[in-house]
Amino acid sequence: MLHVSVPPPPPTGGSQQQGGSACPARSVSQLHKPRRKRREEKEEEDPARLTTALPAVAPVMARVLVVGAGLTGSLCAALLRRELPQGLLRIVVWDKARGAGGRMSTSRSSHDPRCSADLGAQYITCLPDYAKKHQSFYEDLVTHSVLKPLTAPIEGVQMKDGAENFVTPQGISSIAKHYLKESGVDVRYTHQVTHIFLKDGKWQVGFNIDSSDQFDVVILTMPVPQILQLRGDIKNIINKSQRQQLESVSYSSRFALGLFYEAGTQINAPWAAQYISDNPCIRFISIDNKKRNIESPDIGPSIVVHTSVAFGTGHLEWDKQKVQQLILDELKNIMPSLPKPESIKCQRWRYSQVTQAFPSSPGQITLHTKPLLVCGGDGFIHSTFDGCLDSAMSIVEALKSSL
Repeated sequence: MLHVSVPPPPPTGGSQQQGGSACPARSVSQLHKPRRKRREEKEEEDPARLTTALPAVAPVMARVLVVGAGLTGSLCAALLRRELPQGLLRIVVWDKARGAGGRMSTSRSSHDPRCSADLGAQYITCLPDYAKKHQSFYEDLVTHSVLKPLTAPIEGVQMKDGAENFVTPQGISSIAKHYLKESGVDVRYTHQVTHIFLKDGKWQVGFNIDSSDQFDVVILTMPVPQILQLRGDIKNIINKSQRQQLESVSYSSRFALGLFYEAGTQINAPWAAQYISDNPCIRFISIDNKKRNIESPDIGPSIVVHTSVAFGTGHLEWDKQKVQQLILDELKNIMPSLPKPESIKCQRWRYSQVTQAFPSSPGQITLHTKPLLVCGGDGFIHSTFDGCLDSAMSIVEALKSSL
């Protein structure tokens, strides 16, 4: 730390004038010494001189925008907070939805928010190849009761040797919420990014049509087709080769139905979830609270229905109410004794799972270096928890390198 010596105040009294007191007499040798040398000697003789610390110059924090509060985006926020100094970055997360999770979303009954259903990802599968690599992440989630082993019976599931399944007692969105809470970042929901401009060495990011803000770094984690739909300078920043590769990324589409029941409703089935291979509409059914092992007499049960990809693709642009009725009719054929639900939610997953990732599955690509603009997410690797984790880690490494 720098210090500056402060000389003592001058002696009291006036100059050598009539009626005033005279200055202290100096020897001839003192009068002939250079002024600076005399001052230094005076300071050395004065043991009571003061030192004052110069104020430290605060580092300018880089503003980082993470677009998407799903698994990759929330992991990015947490990893950036873990691995970079606290005062180096100011991180903001935007998401167009009303809550966290993205395609790992948890919906709640309009009559009782304790009655919930996972309309996106159903459970987490840890493959042997990742068990050791990502061990600390799994242990952290288990320790905080975000994950627990899946023990309920799942009919028709195909398991790889050494794989282990986990469920989320508080819903699948609790994983993203856990990482966002750990990061401590500012999260803004109902913020849909519409355009990105390059202005004065920063990114001017527009959202909700007529609002915008400036950032030093932008990280895009939404599905790749939504990146390609952004307006502004980003259209010219993406070069021809990158655009062709981004356009090669593809996703499956499907619908999901959540059925919410009153407390005390009995749903009789020998399984907690079931894969169905011989129905043209329905591919998966889950008694969601039973799958998560949270059955309670005070909370109503819930059922999740996922359609097949073929059905989802064929009806993608249909009115959701019509699609909902088609699914309910097929569900009645499979489970004829199913009671009438208290409420229903129909979810259209236009971008459900990645069927073809970005070439070579790099985890992320850098569209612009200064200022930094990075894309990541499952579209750049694969649609699993471990894939999103690898993507988030590669994004963080790219940002660390740029800093």
